[in-house]
Amino acid sequence: METNKSLPVANSERELILMNISGQDKAGITATLTEILARYNAQILDIGQADIHHTLALGILFKTDSNKSGEILKELLLTTSAMHVQVQFSVISEEAYQQWVHKQGKNRYIITMLGREITAEQISRVTKIITSQRLNIDSIRRLTGRMPLDKTEQPRAKGCIELSVRGNPVDKTAMQKSFMELAGTLNFDISLQEDNMYRRCRRLICFDMDSTLIRTEVIDELADRAGVGPEVRAITESAMRGEIDFCESFRRRVALLKGLDVHVMDEIANNLPITEGVGRMMEVLKRSGYKTAIISGGFTYFGNYLKQKFGFDYVYANELEIGPDGKLTGNYVGDIVDGQRKKELLRLLAQVENINIAQTIAVGDGANDLPMLSEAGLGIAFHAKPKVKASASQSISTIGIDGVLYFLGFKDSYMSDNIGTQYNKET
Repeated sequence: METNKSLPVANSERELILMNISGQDKAGITATLTEILARYNAQILDIGQADIHHTLALGILFKTDSNKSGEILKELLLTTSAMHVQVQFSVISEEAYQQWVHKQGKNRYIITMLGREITAEQISRVTKIITSQRLNIDSIRRLTGRMPLDKTEQPRAKGCIELSVRGNPVDKTAMQKSFMELAGTLNFDISLQEDNMYRRCRRLICFDMDSTLIRTEVIDELADRAGVGPEVRAITESAMRGEIDFCESFRRRVALLKGLDVHVMDEIANNLPITEGVGRMMEVLKRSGYKTAIISGGFTYFGNYLKQKFGFDYVYANELEIGPDGKLTGNYVGDIVDGQRKKELLRLLAQVENINIAQTIAVGDGANDLPMLSEAGLGIAFHAKPKVKASASQSISTIGIDGVLYFLGFKDSYMSDNIGTQYNKET
């Protein structure tokens, strides 16, 4: 057993002592040590524990009367020796303790790193940015399950760690930019969020549909069936890049669908390529009490299909006009759901649900999603176009859409093993 050579010496009426325990984890260590402290009426000022591959790291900062400290430390030494764990004691000055307490008032941030794997280089580069911004890392925790040794066994395995940091960054905007550039270079995703009350009580999450919840643009699928695929696809891509006005591009594309039989929509809906992780994500969100919405520049027919399949609460999209002959007229019904309308609908739903806009989340991939992403308390660019990713504060590009759950602080261990199994074939 390793201990300090000398025990702390009493020099006042009370002492603040930090006890650090390390060694093989086993049941009852924390209970036994805190029981000893309780017998001496010691006051625990701070406590933290972590377990990495069955190896324990436990720290307890306690206050005790000086005339009791010798007996407490002797008993703790004997007990830890019998339990075959290492212990170190340090006396903390009251001045140092007050400085630590003062730091508790500083801003806190949560930095989430996410990808198919998390490497030492990624962590090293991220923590260097944190240090350069004069922030201190309080804790690091893993949100995903343990990584497989052989990736071929679990090709869709993912890794995620969450860092809690404290302090006032030198330049928050520059830090955010550095994180996003680094994530693009080293092929991982990263999120920087202020750790405030709103982050802990998000309540509404709104999704774009095409190229977000599904891996296609439905209007392109319709155009292929109508024999105008190349023309419509060229307009779609230009609009998503932000090169032409969305409303104008929408009118032009819908007009090209004139004469298409409405039964084609049912065929397309039943064969939509669902984005990886949608089923798992939706089941977790519903179990956790989130309200969910599809706010799409696509079409209500397909949004309602996803609503029925996955249990979304709201759908807002564009309505295609159908003639008496059961064919598309080339027109639409009502207002176009463009970028500005998406932003308005997000605010409307927040009012309907009686929540602060800071409690909302928006997820999308295209230029017409930017107003919604900027308005939401947390805007996430998902496998987004370059212009969108460059403008977003958070992005996911390396894994499925269930990565959103980690940005919200969910751990794999919180979730039932069978979550999402009913959707495995679809996702």
